[in-house]
Amino acid sequence: MGIKVAKFGGSSVADGIQLTKTKQIIEADPERRYIVVSAPGKRFDGDNKITDLLYLCKTHMEHNLPYDQVFQVVTDRFMAVELNLGVEVDLQEHFDRIKENLKKGCSADYIASRGEYLNAVLIAAFLGYDFVDTEGLIKFDNKGRLLLEETDEALRDELSKHERAVLPGFYGTNEEDGKVRTFSRGGSDITGSLVARAVGADVYENWTDVSGFLMADPRIVKNARPIHKISYKELRELSYMGASVLHEDAIYPARIANIPINIRNTNLPEDPGTIITAEHDETSTNVVTGIAGSKDFLVIAIYKNMMSSERGFVRRILAILEDFDINFEHLPSGIDTVSVVISRKSVDGRMDELLEAFEKQLSPDNMEVFEDIALIATVGCGMSRRSGVSATLFTALADADINIRMIDQGSSEMNIIVGVENKDFEKAIKAIYQAFE
Repeated sequence: MGIKVAKFGGSSVADGIQLTKTKQIIEADPERRYIVVSAPGKRFDGDNKITDLLYLCKTHMEHNLPYDQVFQVVTDRFMAVELNLGVEVDLQEHFDRIKENLKKGCSADYIASRGEYLNAVLIAAFLGYDFVDTEGLIKFDNKGRLLLEETDEALRDELSKHERAVLPGFYGTNEEDGKVRTFSRGGSDITGSLVARAVGADVYENWTDVSGFLMADPRIVKNARPIHKISYKELRELSYMGASVLHEDAIYPARIANIPINIRNTNLPEDPGTIITAEHDETSTNVVTGIAGSKDFLVIAIYKNMMSSERGFVRRILAILEDFDINFEHLPSGIDTVSVVISRKSVDGRMDELLEAFEKQLSPDNMEVFEDIALIATVGCGMSRRSGVSATLFTALADADINIRMIDQGSSEMNIIVGVENKDFEKAIKAIYQAFE
């Protein structure tokens, strides 16, 4: 029998109704042996996530404000789920311990992690699986960086003792002081990926409230085509350009172990979702896999005669950006020109200082700043093997009366990035989608 690791997000474990669906999904496939769960999410618009309530308890504590009422909301919600599921878990013992640690001044990481902890205890009892705490198994150094190999060894050793288990996502332990440490983002997704690697899973299933990924943002393109298969490289490109997909940290452990990731919908379990694999699907006839982008960039166009023969010119640009703690997004260049593409937010009112530094250290003949630029990436491994892709894209934008302010293509020929004005962002994505779909 193979092994599947299934991670269920906050919406999938929000209440008794969702947990009943989750149990049916797990029991439908005996290969789903290791389950990673998030804290309960929102049950309806206006509801609160359990993690947010726990953070609020800590904030009240730090400001000498009463927090009992907020904590009671948390306990009542878990107690209601326990009653609805018909399981018996001594939750009160856990509540008392958490409250005692609050009084002792526990860390924000500890209190935030208790939503996952309590949910995993409850779901393990509901499924009849072992509960395995990730505290002490997922390891961080003093700077909060994941110790990947140490974590892999600890998880592998512990999970070899359990045929089936439920684990809380989102947190682990600082290896030096033994205190609870949380991931900065996508924590439960990362935990699931780590568990999948440790047990040598055949598939890592990530269950959420959407049926995988779409070719374009459904808020812009209605009825966008689902992406059934996507490579890790394509996903990274789309994620970098703003697509709402898994964070890179959540993919990495599974990727290095060559484990496919399947994004599934808890509310529509019959949908196949999206499979993320190491290699591009060679049988696919789709030239473009996905389209994604973001607004509010600016471009600093620098012109200097004989720039190409001046050694270290680009290095000095990057050094200036480093001094200002600004990341560059793209750096398209010509013989005597280079354009620095950065997010407007990263400049944060320092534009005059930045331009002054460029002027002083680069001595350009001319500089020009273009604001309110949106970047759109058209991504697909199939692009490199097809002629006329660029022509199709640029024709579509021209037909839509959209002026292209910047063009950049990655060396892998897997993506083409265009810069357009913010006001043309949605129209441009629609035009590109229609051209290739």
